[in-house]
Amino acid sequence: MTIRQKRFWKGAGMVSAEMLGAMAVFTCALAGLVFWLRPYMRCHKKVDLKIFDIVKAHTNEKNTQIMSAITLLAKHQFLIPANLSLIYYFLFLRKRTWFSIRVAAIALSSLGLMFLLKYLFKRKRPQPPLLRAAKGMSFPSGHAIFSVTFYGLLIYIISQTQKNKALKWSLIIPLLLLIQLIGYSRVYLRVHYASDVVVGYIVGASWLLISLDVLKRIEDYNKMQNKLPIAPALISH
Repeated sequence: MTIRQKRFWKGAGMVSAEMLGAMAVFTCALAGLVFWLRPYMRCHKKVDLKIFDIVKAHTNEKNTQIMSAITLLAKHQFLIPANLSLIYYFLFLRKRTWFSIRVAAIALSSLGLMFLLKYLFKRKRPQPPLLRAAKGMSFPSGHAIFSVTFYGLLIYIISQTQKNKALKWSLIIPLLLLIQLIGYSRVYLRVHYASDVVVGYIVGASWLLISLDVLKRIEDYNKMQNKLPIAPALISH
């Protein structure tokens, strides 16, 4: 194995270890906060039901078709090929290895984080749904988490790579709007309470910022290591 290969696998191991460590700390902190606040959160059900009543006034066939289409943009059937396409694009076409690492690490860790939180809280979904029942637990909304981590990562990438301010904001603003619409679609379709979506946004945004910071630190460390001169003894091997 060459020196560069060793450094690559060392970097990959660091990414995995750092992300798992950050996820464990983040999950424990979030779980502790939510359990601590549980006695003060009894009113959430009344607020959630009130929001359902407000949304119901805007329910019609056309809006249901629109919301059903929007909600697909945060389902795994769309996000898996979208993430794989981004990884391929940055890894092989743009030769931006660390962008591809960010996409993969954030996508996988967000998925793990969502399953872990749903397992911890076990909140059942609202009944009855508008169209069809969704699988799994309700809290927090996976669609809300994924919309923030995936489209939020796109916003980060655009902000880092696009120099033209007009073009930059013409791309960022629709993505911000899409994140909001995805969350609304879950409440509209009655597969999530509004509180599921709000917490999903908070979890997704927090995890995205933490992940980007951790990955940036690892990237900087890896670049520094690659700039170090290789010892003659290592070269001879």
